[in-house]
Amino acid sequence: MGMNAAVRAVVRMGIYVGAKVYFIYEGYQGMVDGGSNIVEADWESVSSILQVGGTIIGSARCKDFRSREGRLKAAANLIQLGITNLCVIGGDGSLTGANIFRREWSGLLEELAKDGKIDKEAVQRHGHLNVVGMVGSIDNDFCGTDMTIGTDSALHRIMEVVDAIMTTAQSHQRTFVLEVMGRHCGYLALVSALACGADWVFLPESPPEEGWQEDMCIKLSENRARKKRLNIIIVAEGAIDTQNKPITSEQIKELVVTQLGYDTRVTILGHVQRGGTPSAFDRILASRMGVEAVVALLQATPETPACVVSLSGNQAVRLPLMECVQMTQDVQKAMDEGRFKEAVKLRGSLCPSGLECASRLRLQLNGRELRQTNCNVGVVNVGAPAAGMNAAVRAAVRVGISDGHKMFAVYDGFEGFAKGNIKEIGWADVGGWTGQGGSILGTKRTLPGKYLEDIAAQMRAHRINALLIIGGFEAYLGLLELSAAREKHEEFCVPMVMVPATVSNNVPGSDFSIGADTALNTITDTCDRIKQSASGTKRRVFIIETMGGFCGYLANMGALAAGADAAYIFEEPFDIRDLQSNVEHLTEKMKTTIQRGLVLRNESCSENYTTDFIYQLYSEEGRGVFDCRKNVLGHMQQGGAPSPFDRNFGTKISARAMQWISSKLKESLGKGKRFVSDDSICVLGISKRNLVFQPVAELKKETDFEHRIPKEQWWLKLRPLMKILAKYKASFEVSEAGQLEPVQHRGPEEPAAI
Repeated sequence: MGMNAAVRAVVRMGIYVGAKVYFIYEGYQGMVDGGSNIVEADWESVSSILQVGGTIIGSARCKDFRSREGRLKAAANLIQLGITNLCVIGGDGSLTGANIFRREWSGLLEELAKDGKIDKEAVQRHGHLNVVGMVGSIDNDFCGTDMTIGTDSALHRIMEVVDAIMTTAQSHQRTFVLEVMGRHCGYLALVSALACGADWVFLPESPPEEGWQEDMCIKLSENRARKKRLNIIIVAEGAIDTQNKPITSEQIKELVVTQLGYDTRVTILGHVQRGGTPSAFDRILASRMGVEAVVALLQATPETPACVVSLSGNQAVRLPLMECVQMTQDVQKAMDEGRFKEAVKLRGSLCPSGLECASRLRLQLNGRELRQTNCNVGVVNVGAPAAGMNAAVRAAVRVGISDGHKMFAVYDGFEGFAKGNIKEIGWADVGGWTGQGGSILGTKRTLPGKYLEDIAAQMRAHRINALLIIGGFEAYLGLLELSAAREKHEEFCVPMVMVPATVSNNVPGSDFSIGADTALNTITDTCDRIKQSASGTKRRVFIIETMGGFCGYLANMGALAAGADAAYIFEEPFDIRDLQSNVEHLTEKMKTTIQRGLVLRNESCSENYTTDFIYQLYSEEGRGVFDCRKNVLGHMQQGGAPSPFDRNFGTKISARAMQWISSKLKESLGKGKRFVSDDSICVLGISKRNLVFQPVAELKKETDFEHRIPKEQWWLKLRPLMKILAKYKASFEVSEAGQLEPVQHRGPEEPAAI
């Protein structure tokens, strides 16, 4: 899922730079067979495919291509059409095959010339084959990239099933064993377990220790004793024990039924995980990678090794293809030889800190095993509700308790804080929170400024030693106010950290905010439905208004994910001439076979060019060519169950924030230290490739306070990409370096940023 977005991006970017682009149907088999399997693509060939799962050009395993004879036929077919640049979307097998083909290319051409199948001139003219790969795999099993195309969509399918099962299982007090894909990689199982709060998870790279059967049964019975009505166990299809013997879902069911007598059901998700509509994340990722792949092919020289376009944190990077393939194969070798810790380290996406986080969130230690710190930590939600806030609170509470702190929930934001709506919150209190939208703690936009005396009094009364604030721009402003009040109120001289959570994604100090991905998926799904509603009718253009305040993130990224023709945002001023040129562009488009247009408008992009104005202008100017409809999405974007990305991101970033709080509190243990330095009051966010704590005092200079947005926003670099894919002229800034980078191993404490 998402492969079609990559195909669309490669075709349109290729045509945009003046190249001829060819579809090769049915994978390498089509390349070997040639003929009608290799067809020139045009702009319209890839219209209306973004929302389609699978791949429109087909894929197949091919024995013929594994032999030199098969590769000789493939080379002859490519030379006939002058194809010397190959963009391959697949797993490590497909990419390895492409690299072998590239290495043999000149030898294959000489052999073809010797046999008289091509002339000597063709050998000289097409003497070199450039190869760029993109990884399409739902398992996220390729080393060198944080995410592969299709993984996020597979997680969406899994979470839909898990959420549905959770509602029925709670009614019946059942145990569910869910088997997810992942023959050699446990990424889907691990993230699903984090995202649904599973009791136990089995992964190929990290087998359970000897005696796991007893440990698991004790854990399940303890949870039942705490009145938990539902047990969920997630198993990757390739799960093994330390002796490399398979651990099957049926085996686990038998164990639970025999040992505990619980009503237990097995659900094997199978190929459901491969189907459905691609998520917004996958569409954007694949579009970015497709464009980057074309640019990499254009810049390649005969000396450039084959590369793979990867995602590192939030950046598209180019890595040497064979180094990544080698590392992927090394993971399997380490697993086969029982070197599991090394396998986890090599895998990257399953870093040790991610596994530790999963285990800390599900295993409650006895009071006797915990070293009590006598520290109290407050958790508060501030601003508008955002899906994923509850997952963040759950992670904070559980990590805090396992670090030996007492956790206090502050209800109804700073207003509730001032009124003393504060209660100690325990491990079991946050069970089942990950899949719930909105904010269970309650949240308000009120700033702390006018309540400083009261909040300080409550901090004193509850002896709060640290504060975690989860929220949007109001949370950021609140943190600034608390920072300024430190001189007057020593109660605020404690470690404070903010985790960004807002659908608008407008908090300085972070490329992403919890909740923005869920909102983006709502926009994308709605755009898909709206486009489909016009199917079979006359030519029609839809004007859709998105949320975001002055921040155009949702409008711009929604437009990229939904394949829109234009997106009007505050950050890029526009006038009547731009509107006129967009109308003319759509009029031209409607003369082709494409009969639908989509225009997104950020709610505060312009005071005068309102949604109604744009709708009326398009209706008038398009008269006789197309008609118009408008749709204001409104608060739909704020509701709904959090996406897997938001559950996972909320969990990981909040757990990391609590680790920071614990390390700060440890520094001051027994010293009665007052925290007054800038680095004790921070925003935690993703910046390019890393999770970074940035002092709120430093972020002030990076903030446009009038419009409540950061002065610099990374996603504006993707703006030209959206325009190019909609057939507008724009210059696109490619990956930072624009060249190959070495494959880097993450350290044990470095989580993949996404």
